[in-house]
Amino acid sequence: MSSLLRPDLEVIASHIAPGTRVLDIGCGDGALLAELQTRHNVDARGMEIDAERVEKCVARGLSVMQGDANRDLAQYPDKSFDYAILSQTLQTSVRPDLMLDELLRVGRRAFVSFPNFAHWRTRAALMFGGKMPVTRALPVSWYATQNIHHVTIADFRELLAEKEVAVEQQWFFSSDKPIGAASANWRGEFAVFLLSRD
Repeated sequence: MSSLLRPDLEVIASHIAPGTRVLDIGCGDGALLAELQTRHNVDARGMEIDAERVEKCVARGLSVMQGDANRDLAQYPDKSFDYAILSQTLQTSVRPDLMLDELLRVGRRAFVSFPNFAHWRTRAALMFGGKMPVTRALPVSWYATQNIHHVTIADFRELLAEKEVAVEQQWFFSSDKPIGAASANWRGEFAVFLLSRD
């Protein structure tokens, strides 16, 4: 694994089989795509809403198209990828529940990572300061954030149960270090799930 990747991206990269087809939705600067393409021999493609980031990805030789996942995933046929990836983007989508359906429609399996809004620092900032927190996992003030849905690990697990989505694997991190699932809803800064649906 590459130390240049965020911990959630390292987990994802290390669990994608060589020779597979991947769509990274909200691929940002293309760090994961580049890792998958060069080190894992993966047919990696990306979708990014920010035109400047798309341009930078394309200049690096990455296959990235500009698009809004809230509407443009509908253009992809069912099961056109082995993996669909949504890293640190679920909470910015208009309807996370519908986004999850689309991920599992276009991909045979899906990786989803997100910041956990039930982390103890977030709870403490709200309880003792009475204000939305600015933390390492949530680095901007409430008025500048792209987050429009504040999701917790418990909320996400509940959504998966409602939609009958199988959790194949899950990882939780605090200060970039893995932690166990038992205390993840209050200790985890962010989570990564590998999902599938029949």
